[in-house]
Amino acid sequence: MHSPKAVGRQAAARKYDIITALGTYALARGKHDHRLVLRLLTLITARYNWQRDELAVGQREIARMWSVDERTVKREMAKLRGMGWLVVKRQGARGRVSEYSINFVRLLDDTRDDWAKVGPDYDHRMKGEPAPEQGAEVVPLPVRGAVPAPEAGGGSAWDLARAILHQEDAANYGSWFHRLRAGERVGGRLTLVAPSRFHAAYVRSHFTVRLLNVCRSVDDSITQVFVTE
Repeated sequence: MHSPKAVGRQAAARKYDIITALGTYALARGKHDHRLVLRLLTLITARYNWQRDELAVGQREIARMWSVDERTVKREMAKLRGMGWLVVKRQGARGRVSEYSINFVRLLDDTRDDWAKVGPDYDHRMKGEPAPEQGAEVVPLPVRGAVPAPEAGGGSAWDLARAILHQEDAANYGSWFHRLRAGERVGGRLTLVAPSRFHAAYVRSHFTVRLLNVCRSVDDSITQVFVTE
């Protein structure tokens, strides 16, 4: 499994993965679990500090956010602690609210059985396994008009690889590959630069193996392809 915390260069994509795991888990269960997880998701998106792993919210504020009374808040927070998803970092006292951390290892372990429902790419990514070769299950985002074949005259590894990618799969080339530009090359590591953080995260998740294979087919000294924004 990948690092359970949303940290580093892929933090934004990792947050979405965690929220997806929680949502899929909740939707597969009864209304009580469904509501409990929805309440936790609301706390995470509204008040959780990802960098400090800290959730510090008073019961009164939570009650207002959940549209319930404080007794319900106590009961639901106790359930989340009992599940091992919330851990008390500092107990509230003398006007201070309790501070919690989120046990992502336990949370993700509990939601593991539902990952495959999202799709094989997500399941493999969450388990830290290489993504399967993408086929019909991946639907490229639409682009306006056909993207013409790239010029391979530059002769660089990426110029040649782009031409191959266009020839083999014009749809994904138009959606994801043609806007990647060659960045720094250090030893066997080739860096490709995407136009946005989302674009980079999507390509890393779905096409890293494919990009490496195509780049190695034109330059076998390339041992790693990294996509950044």
